[in-house]
Parts: sequence; structure tokens; C-alpha cells
Amino acid sequence: MGNGDFMYPSSSDRQCVTHRVAIPPPQPFFMSFKNSLKETFFPDDPLRQFKNKTPSRRFILGLQYFLPILEWAPRYSFQFLKSDLVAGITIASLAIPQGISYAKLANLPPILGLYSSFIPPLVYAMMGSSRDLAVGTVAVASLLTASMLGQEVNAAQNPTLFLHLAFTATFFAGILQASLGLLRLGFIVDFLSHATIVGFMAGAATVVILQQLKGILGLDHFTHSTDIISVLHSVFSQIHQWRWESGVLGVGFLFFLLVTRYFSKRRPKFFWISAMAPLTSVILGSLLVYLTHAEKHGVQVIGNLKKGLNPLSFGDLVFTKPYITTSLKTGIITGIIALAEGIAVGRSFAMFKHYHIDGNKEMVAIGTMNIVGSCFSCYLTTGPFSRSAVNFNAGCKTAMSNVIMAIAVMLTLLFLTPLFYYTPLVVLSAIIISAMLGLIDYEAAIHLWNVDKFDFLVCIGAYAGVVFASVEVGLVIAVAISVVRLLLFVARPRTSVLGNLPDSTIYRNVEQYPNANHVHGVLILEIDAPIYFANSSYLRERISRWIDEEEDKLKATGKTSLQYVILDMTVG
Repeated sequence: MGNGDFMYPSSSDRQCVTHRVAIPPPQPFFMSFKNSLKETFFPDDPLRQFKNKTPSRRFILGLQYFLPILEWAPRYSFQFLKSDLVAGITIASLAIPQGISYAKLANLPPILGLYSSFIPPLVYAMMGSSRDLAVGTVAVASLLTASMLGQEVNAAQNPTLFLHLAFTATFFAGILQASLGLLRLGFIVDFLSHATIVGFMAGAATVVILQQLKGILGLDHFTHSTDIISVLHSVFSQIHQWRWESGVLGVGFLFFLLVTRYFSKRRPKFFWISAMAPLTSVILGSLLVYLTHAEKHGVQVIGNLKKGLNPLSFGDLVFTKPYITTSLKTGIITGIIALAEGIAVGRSFAMFKHYHIDGNKEMVAIGTMNIVGSCFSCYLTTGPFSRSAVNFNAGCKTAMSNVIMAIAVMLTLLFLTPLFYYTPLVVLSAIIISAMLGLIDYEAAIHLWNVDKFDFLVCIGAYAGVVFASVEVGLVIAVAISVVRLLLFVARPRTSVLGNLPDSTIYRNVEQYPNANHVHGVLILEIDAPIYFANSSYLRERISRWIDEEEDKLKATGKTSLQYVILDMTVG
């Protein structure tokens, strides 16, 4: 490199004035390395608030950083409490039946769904930065837990070991989530693109719905595989064992849940109707079974639920071979999926209310609540969209709504669990199906097709992998296609010819704007990516081809030969 000479026309006599620009002095390696690390891991500069503060003030700010409740609790008002009380009771009415349903989906004792809606929300209320996230178990993580741990241990034959592995997987998931937040590695989750999540969630929802055919049809034996072929074979090979009583109950309650959701969607101010529908279904189903003794006619019921608060489970964690490998793998996959969902939901509602949440702090909060939860008989929790949407629509003001919900669940554990004895499993299946239908976002898939065919391919790849193979295979396929797409974008950047729009100084892609005029003798190329070793050879060849094609066009028309090539390197 040498000194650069740049010439600017003088405003008075239009003579050219030369300005010499000196070569910048080289930066020391450690300073350059420090700046690179700061930009990569600390783009938000979290330590800025500690500058020029006294030690005592820094201590207080540090506590508030890791425990946001210390920041908003002193300003908490009675008006906020009234709003959070309504929201907390509303989401509790949804959390109780959903928690029991998702625990059954994970092949765990139903009481774990209530345990997991008690301790984790209290931890998140202290550490979370989202005002709208409602903490609880989710169907996809429950399905993953059942399928991945089920490959190593049969939940029916060895329920105690399966339960302990679920706690261990939750512990590992929490360690991973908290570590990603503390090490500022949240950008890893961003590799799960929107298209990937849409396809993966739709596929997982389809698999979960198919799994609920066991409960709807009242089948005692069912395949442990999650692919559609195995599930349909298991269903239709047992036609003679279908129970019409369960089928009628299941279809009836599913219809009720879908109608209430449709009504609440059309009339948003009546959101509480769909929020209360699952608990209403549980109450009505239990009364119906109790009054008709349907449990004696093939309708399966929950049975006894243990009374009391969460027992300690730290001593139940399994760190011995060969089970630790399965628990670790399950924890990593379910932890990343739960993290991606929780952060995406939190950011969505924060955008609606115009406030900001720190993704890395959220990771620490979600990870901590899962670590603590694994020691108190809880399995994996995050911020499910359905519950958070109800919390948002109910008018929550702070994370105190999670505390209200936890108190309601605590009272249920202490006094109300015997009332769930006659709750039919078919109602739980109907609740799960109703919730899963909301995860199949076909409108988003259509939008992807219209906007970007490659993103649509990623979406369909994730969906097909989950439905026809397994949840893990679908996730791997989706991430692999996304990474390939990223590499292609970097190694094969898009180039286009720019032309001048009539009566303006604006230049646009001539393929997108046919009325854009070519500048005679000048070829203006736009390159949509930085140039470096991975794409330098490709760009040299592609630019040469553009030049050859342009010269051929000029020769054919007899116009001025090509004089200049201008590269527009602005990206964005």
C-alpha cells in the first residue's frame, strides 16, 4: 500500500486540489485483538453502566444486573399488582391442565407438570428481564425428552430411572443455557433461522398430534417411535381395540377447545375464554367420568396425584455411564430448542411494548431456573408462546404474574390434587392437540415460498425430517441446510448490474427495474458481500464474465466500448 491521492474540484475556480492521505499507524496486536473480542462478545457494552460509579453503587448495579427484580420491585405499585394478579390467575388456569398434559407427553408422572410450574417461575421472576414471559413446560421439549431418553430406558419398565434421567437432562440443559449467557455466546442460537423454527415447530406439532391418537382412541399399547409411518401403523393395526367412548369424549372436548380459541381470536377482549377453556375441560371431563363411572367402561383417568410441594431431587441426578451420555445429549438438544423458543417469545412481546430484553441475561435466567428446577423434581421449562400470549393479553405489567401463577400452583399442590383423580386422559390429549394446532404456521410457510424459495426448502426440510424420521433428524437437517445456505451466501455472493433511474441520481438493479438506464461506456456492479479469501476467486471470475458480456453487447450494437468498471461494495 502507498499514500492515496484524492482530487476534489474547487468550488471557486473548479481546479483540482490534491489531498494526500497518510497510511494509518499499525495497531498493536493485543489492542486489535481486544477490540475484536469486544465487538464480538460485548456489542452492547454491559459494563458501561459501572463506569465512574462508587464501589457501593457498582455492587448495587451488579445485583440489579443479575437480579432485575431488585430494580423494578421498589417501584412496584398497587395498580401493577391488580393487573399482575388477574394475569397470574389467568395463566395458572392454563398452566395446571397444560402442565399435567405435557408431563404425560414426556412419559413422566403427571404431578411433575405441576412441580415444573411452581419453582422455575419463581426463579425467573427474580432473574428474568421479560415482563411478559410466562414460564412452564412445552410440548416440543416434552416430546424430545420422551423420544431421546426412551431410546436408552423404557419409561414403562423402569419409570424411576427414566424420571432420574429426565432430571439429569434438565440439569445439563440448564448448565448449557446459563453458560451460553455467561460466555456471551447467544449468537449461536441465531443459527436456528426463522424458516428452520417454522418447519421444525410445525413438524414437531404434527408428531405430537399423531401421538395423541393413543389417548383419543383409548389405546393401551402404542409405538415408541415418533415418525408418521410407525404411528399410523400402530393406530390402524389396533382398530379392534379402539374405544368409541374415548373417541366421542376426545372429539367433543377438542371441538369445544377449538371453538373457544376461534372466538377469542375473533374477539381479542374475550381472550380469557380460550385461556380458561383447558381448565374448564378438565373440570367438566372429571365430573362426567365421576358421575357416569366411565373409568369402568374403558375411559382412562389420571388416578392419584401426590399431594404436597416439590421434593428434593438433587440426589437423584445420574452421572454414571452409560446413562450420562444420553442425558447430556438430551439436555443439549432440548436446552437449545427451549432457549430459542423462550428468547424469541420474549423479544416478540418486548417489541410490542417497546422495551428491550438482554438475550444473554435471559439465557442465564432460563438456565438457572432449569438448574434449580432439576434439584426440585422439575423437568425442562422455558417461556411457551401460548402461555405468554395469554399473560400478555391479560395485561401483565411485570414478572410478578409468574409469582402469582406459582402461588396458585402451590395451593393446588397442597390442597387440590385429589380432585384430578377422575380427569380423563382423553381430555389431556384434546388439550395438547388444540395447543399444537396453533404451532402449525402454514401462513408463514406460504410467505417463505413467495419471498425466498431457499428458505422455504429449509422449512420443508425441517418439517419432513421431523415427521418422516425423528425430531433429532429434522433438527439436524434444518440446521445443515441453513449452514449450507450461509456458506453459499458468503462464498457465492450475489452480483448485479446497476442502472440509473430516469430523472434521478438513484441507481438500482436493472433486472428488478427494467426502466433503469445503462450508463454508456460504464459498467456498474453491485456486490452484496465483503470480499475475502472464500469468495475472491469466484468474484474475479464473475466480474470478468460481466465485463465480457457487456463488451459483447456494446460491439453488437456498435456503441462506445467499455471504458470503466465501478464496483459498488456497500452491503445492506
